[in-house]
Amino acid sequence: MTERIVLHVDFDYFFAQCEEIRNSNLRTKPIAVCIFSDRGGDSGAIATANYIARKYGVKSGMPIKFAKARLKQMADAVFLPADFSYYSDISEKAMDIMKNHADIFEYVGKDEAYLDVSKRTQNSFKNASHLAQQLKNQIRQEIKMTCSVGVSPNKLVSKIASNHKKPDGLTVIEAQNVESFLGPLKVSDIPGIGKVTEEKFHEMNLSTIEELRKVDIFTLNKMFGRKISLYIYNAARGIDDEPVAARQPTIQYSRIVTLKEDSKNLDFLANSLEEICADVHETAVKNKKMFKSVGIQFVQSDLSSKTKSRMLKNPTVSLDELKKTAYQLLEEALIDQTLNVRRLGVKISELSDLQGQSSLTNFF
Repeated sequence: MTERIVLHVDFDYFFAQCEEIRNSNLRTKPIAVCIFSDRGGDSGAIATANYIARKYGVKSGMPIKFAKARLKQMADAVFLPADFSYYSDISEKAMDIMKNHADIFEYVGKDEAYLDVSKRTQNSFKNASHLAQQLKNQIRQEIKMTCSVGVSPNKLVSKIASNHKKPDGLTVIEAQNVESFLGPLKVSDIPGIGKVTEEKFHEMNLSTIEELRKVDIFTLNKMFGRKISLYIYNAARGIDDEPVAARQPTIQYSRIVTLKEDSKNLDFLANSLEEICADVHETAVKNKKMFKSVGIQFVQSDLSSKTKSRMLKNPTVSLDELKKTAYQLLEEALIDQTLNVRRLGVKISELSDLQGQSSLTNFF
């Protein structure tokens, strides 16, 4: 089988870079893009920060007031409200440039994508390196933005490589160098390995990927079960057969609100849920869309998120069905809820056009 060549393109501090494009005077200042809550003042969290702000410990998910405390010595620090429709416009332009450089293009999110370039580079890493540099140059020229690119034989290694020399990096890892590249990296550099898993390995005195390779598959099975352990075992060796699959941005409608007070009381949350469902439903009707998936989201008092979703049997545009499903999800989510809920949201996805007899049947 001919070796694949996959690029992972990841924009550096995307939202903050978008703000720097809009106002070039910001480039030398610490910038934090904020999601302000409805409570006013500094209530809310950081969406992203540029590298200058990060040097002072400001990072995504941090409460705005903590970030302001970290940057209090910096008189020129800038805190801006997130402008998602503007970021989406810039993302679309960037994605169009990427599509023109790919045999197969896979959208991951506003600020990242995978490109299979095996054919157009004739399976040559030298050609792929030139192509990646051309892509970076075009994005910098046309959009005034930097991105980091990882190039390797698969998605997993390319994703790790794109993070290797941020910002504005280009890291090319050929097949024969995959294991030596991964070896000295931290276990947590493997996508999907979170704090809890990392701590388990830390207790076993394993901190690098090279050390992780010494753990046999049977030991991993006992710790994590078959599916996860197989992923970790293969990832430590840079093995990943998942193809780059053409995928467009997922369209979904959602609404999230800050509650009048933090709470985990079902009745209190259910009152807000009714209103949010009505709001999301109105958007679906206005856009003539049916939905097949319903989800709820909590932002908890420590600003961590929790989500729960359910697929319906048939696409529908029924408000009652939406309310009923969202309420069931809320009930289930609260069973083991220890933290209070600060923000509550509803999301509908798996959208299809509302038309013809079938949609009328589903409506009723």
